[in-house]
Amino acid sequence: MALHLVRKARGCRSFIRPFHGGTVADPVPQNSSMHRIFSGIQPTGIPHLGNYLGAIESWVSLQEKCGSVLFSIVDLHSITVPQDPVVLHQSILNMTAVLLACGIDPEKSILFQQSQVPEHSELNWIFGCLIRMSQLQNLPQWKTKNASLKQEGSVGLFTYPILQAADILLYKSTHVPVGEDQVTHMELVRDVAQRFNKKYGEFFPVPKSLLTSMKKVKSLRDPSTKMSKSDPDRLATIGITDSPEEIVMKFRKAVTDFTSEVTYNPSTRMGVSNMVDIHAAVTGLTVEEVVHQSAGLDTARYKDVVAAAVIQKFAPIRSEIEKLKVEKHYLRKVLHTGAEKAKELAKPVCQEVKKLVGFC
Repeated sequence: MALHLVRKARGCRSFIRPFHGGTVADPVPQNSSMHRIFSGIQPTGIPHLGNYLGAIESWVSLQEKCGSVLFSIVDLHSITVPQDPVVLHQSILNMTAVLLACGIDPEKSILFQQSQVPEHSELNWIFGCLIRMSQLQNLPQWKTKNASLKQEGSVGLFTYPILQAADILLYKSTHVPVGEDQVTHMELVRDVAQRFNKKYGEFFPVPKSLLTSMKKVKSLRDPSTKMSKSDPDRLATIGITDSPEEIVMKFRKAVTDFTSEVTYNPSTRMGVSNMVDIHAAVTGLTVEEVVHQSAGLDTARYKDVVAAAVIQKFAPIRSEIEKLKVEKHYLRKVLHTGAEKAKELAKPVCQEVKKLVGFC
């Protein structure tokens, strides 16, 4: 029998802030039935501290505030680069376990595997016939990724922003939690919706972005860059499932500076300020409170304090992930049930799109 190990969100503070630009919404009202939230996460690799603070923790809060929330494990996106099939299958289950352990509740939101809902791919093709190649070629993410692959990026990697638009619009989503690096892709999503509406009549809502209040978590080894799962330096990133010993070791190796006092100034003390940000985020304290409490500590001792706070934050999550990972039948059941719920929303939308386009 499956273990019901979903942890409820506790003490969630408002996390959505208005962004002074044209694509981002005002805060979503609690329990609003007029909004639908969609977000996705690739199953490759274990989420790190930045993923948790910048996205997953916010998702948990969202499901408490809004009546219709969908979270997708976007496995179609993951194969834009080569994957081992056995590893990918296990990674999908592992990601499901991680999300459940972090507090995603399948009774309050729809958690599903993207490839189990074929309407994503159908809508992707239709949208692909609306978008010009030049729009995709100018996206900074494509330029960066293709360059890293020595100009040998796949067609799927080139067109994945269109699939991303299909993911979001398939459910007539009104809001999408995004990081700052995804804002340009959201502009494309909005453009797709507007192009379709102009050609076939008003049908899709033009979704708005939501930026979380947590800034990007920086690399522990190079605080001028964000923490990343793909960082070749294993000391740069704190994984959700890292052992306490690994977390302590990584923080002790974190780059700071030659000033021992704990102060906060991201422009001149990036390394120490990054740790203060992390400390504040995992404890719920303000930056000012963290700095005040850390008075008298040198940075070497402060690193251990931050490590201890992160360990305390992740300990119950890590334990629950391990319990859930062995419950493969339960994890598959969660994904299957979520996919059935997602299909109920996706099928009529896709059917209406086909009628508007002239397929039926």
